[in-house]
Amino acid sequence: MTVQLISPVDGRVYVERECADAAQIDHALTTATSAQALWQQRPLSERAALCSAAVDAMLSMQADIVPELAWQMGRPVRFGAGELRGFAERARHMIAIAPEALAAVEPEPIAGFRRCIKREPLGTVLVVAPWNYPYLTAVNTIIPALMAGNSVILKHATQTLLVGERFAEAMRRARLPEGLFHNLLLDHQQTAEIIGSGRVHQVNFTGSVEAGKAMEAAAMGRFIGMGLELGGKDPAYVRADAHLEHAVENLVDGSYFNSGQSCCAIERIYVDQHLFPAFVERFVDLTGQYVLGDPLHEATTLGPLVSPSAAGFVRGQIAEALTQGATALIDPKAFPADAPGSAYLAPQVLVNVNHRMSVMRDESFGPVVGIMPVAGDDEAIALMNDSAFGLSASLWTQDLAAAERLGNQIVTGTVFMNRCDYLDPALAWTGVKNSGRGVTLSRLGYEHLTRAKSFHLRHEV
Repeated sequence: MTVQLISPVDGRVYVERECADAAQIDHALTTATSAQALWQQRPLSERAALCSAAVDAMLSMQADIVPELAWQMGRPVRFGAGELRGFAERARHMIAIAPEALAAVEPEPIAGFRRCIKREPLGTVLVVAPWNYPYLTAVNTIIPALMAGNSVILKHATQTLLVGERFAEAMRRARLPEGLFHNLLLDHQQTAEIIGSGRVHQVNFTGSVEAGKAMEAAAMGRFIGMGLELGGKDPAYVRADAHLEHAVENLVDGSYFNSGQSCCAIERIYVDQHLFPAFVERFVDLTGQYVLGDPLHEATTLGPLVSPSAAGFVRGQIAEALTQGATALIDPKAFPADAPGSAYLAPQVLVNVNHRMSVMRDESFGPVVGIMPVAGDDEAIALMNDSAFGLSASLWTQDLAAAERLGNQIVTGTVFMNRCDYLDPALAWTGVKNSGRGVTLSRLGYEHLTRAKSFHLRHEV
């Protein structure tokens, strides 16, 4: 089957490739198993050297990768290098902490016994990666999986299929052992068959809730690990004591970076009623300074959404909210590139919104944000938790103790204070409710890529 990658830049076919056939899939699974058996025996220092070489190889391709990202998913070229910086930060951190994270756990000594818990690789890890942050999301699993002694099969989104090819090329340049890493272009049915085959031992997926349910259904009865990062409807709360300018600047960026196409993008904001008028005024002013247009142009700060249908969904949410009483504060005419039916969509700020509106409940994955005034902490926390998602949430305040106290009440995977939309590789990336299950990054990420094996050795009889 031929797959065509339609560029959001101009709607034309950017590249096309053939999906893997049954023989190629079988070969990948077979060689991944045999290569992994040898790989896990290699010293951790050797694995680290080869993984570091793969990171270096990827970075050496930056000049080609940045415009490719623009063509594939619309990321403006002025921001393309930032993804590779994040890619390197996460990969190098996970390589650096591997000796400690994978070290044996030693209980209190007991005379005459040697006791420990070792971490062993799972086998073959299937990574199903999305298009919106195609390098960052994939590297969260690929490098630590290899460091832990696993083999990896990457199934990348067809919208960013060249990213999978870049990963394969980086591994080739790093001289990773043959068969240890495979990039396969697969359709949904092929992916489900691999998951249900019993030949992979962990699946890490980033994508929609419905696709996550399909992954779990495919794995039913196989008793394999499932890491599912399924999106969010991430809230922010701006308290009365917040640094107003800092909050506005960072929340505008958190709402519109990557055209809002981020699982942890800010999609709803609750502002203390005393700050609300000034906050909204500044937020709208800064939003109006974005430049919507061709992502290949250096001046562009807001590119197209990934497809006309994605933009259409967001337009529909906005239209529905307006019919229900919301007020739009941005005139799309101020952004000439915005064209109905196209992937180019002006950013939008909505007020007079409520939680009966889809735009405040359902993941938008686009450049729109609803802003509501609140009377105080209790109302803000109740609204933040009134969601089917729980990926991240941010608090904007100058009171550290209050941030920690309120953070304990928010049902979410990550709590930020005075920042948002960032993954610290030293911290666990995880979600609750419909945002998924499992952990990537941090030393806890290694626990989901290995199995515990206990040794209870009596050496004095």
